[in-house]
Amino acid sequence: MPEPLNIAFFGSSLVSSYWNGAATYYRGIIHALHRLGHRVTFYEPDAFERQQHRDIDDPDWARVVVYPGEGTDGVERALEQARGADVVVKASGVGVFDELLEREVLRLQGEGTAVIFWDVDAPATLERVDEDRADPFRALVPRYDMVLTYGGGPRVVSAYETLGARRCVPVYNALDPATHHPVPADPRFAADLGFLGNRLPDREARVDAFFFEAARQAPSRRFLLGGSGWDEGVPGNVERLGHVSTRDHNTFNCSVRMVLNVNRESMARFGWSPPTRVFEAAGAGACLIVDEWEGIGDFLEPGSEVLVASDGGQVARYLETVGSGEAAAIGERARKRLLADHTYDHRARQVEQLLGVRAGAPA
Repeated sequence: MPEPLNIAFFGSSLVSSYWNGAATYYRGIIHALHRLGHRVTFYEPDAFERQQHRDIDDPDWARVVVYPGEGTDGVERALEQARGADVVVKASGVGVFDELLEREVLRLQGEGTAVIFWDVDAPATLERVDEDRADPFRALVPRYDMVLTYGGGPRVVSAYETLGARRCVPVYNALDPATHHPVPADPRFAADLGFLGNRLPDREARVDAFFFEAARQAPSRRFLLGGSGWDEGVPGNVERLGHVSTRDHNTFNCSVRMVLNVNRESMARFGWSPPTRVFEAAGAGACLIVDEWEGIGDFLEPGSEVLVASDGGQVARYLETVGSGEAAAIGERARKRLLADHTYDHRARQVEQLLGVRAGAPA
């Protein structure tokens, strides 16, 4: 059996999904690595009120270290604690100290310690450095042992290789069947179509085009909108729920007749970027409608395991033409496909292979 790895992971938050879309991804990957015997310490800042909006306690499958979100003493102590780990991960989008961390984790690199940049929003990162030739991260990319991304496919890999990455590999989102699975429906979430997602600048127009337009074209149908920031411009047949805790996602997905996912503009443009919501919904057996983007067929078969819409009008037509029985069959086929090919256990074994699974051996 391979020796376990000691992994130090600097990310946004493991214990809170509040304004933190990567939480499900972190939990799935890290829990699966724990099941394989590896030890992960997750370092996260006390920032953006995430500690006040925790949705899980400190887990028994990872050690969580919270450092102050102001002043650099705390993050510097965390970096020193991480010294000597077999693998040090700097994730994108920590939200505070990103530039400092991107630079300073590389000081921990050496014989026996691999340092990895794990990009949980590669389209945004790549577009940022493309627009700003002076962005300090550009010069750091070639120094990392490896760049991992949670999406983006060949376009992201090519872009990172152009920046000088030694190696770039997508480690896609996946299903954690212990967390996302079928549960009884709840009348609170009874509706024809549900959507979960915070209001973000590069998502807002697409949500209007796919979700709100569908609501306008199907005024007799009931729509549920979960997520923060949707305070205006919402059609009358759309009920706003505000932030929906991750502990309620299964119930939400199993209660609405169909679930819509709308990718952010940059993720749709790059393709091969299935967000966590896709796996959450399909893992619960929901009939999933996705906005059209390249690469969806690598994860779910369009027409059989997922419905693909080119605009809000097509979403509305699905609501009128796909009955409850057919919707349930689509959701069940999707769930079985993910269990067979796309769980976090699959992803963790991929990470093991990339890291060589030998403690003390740099990638």
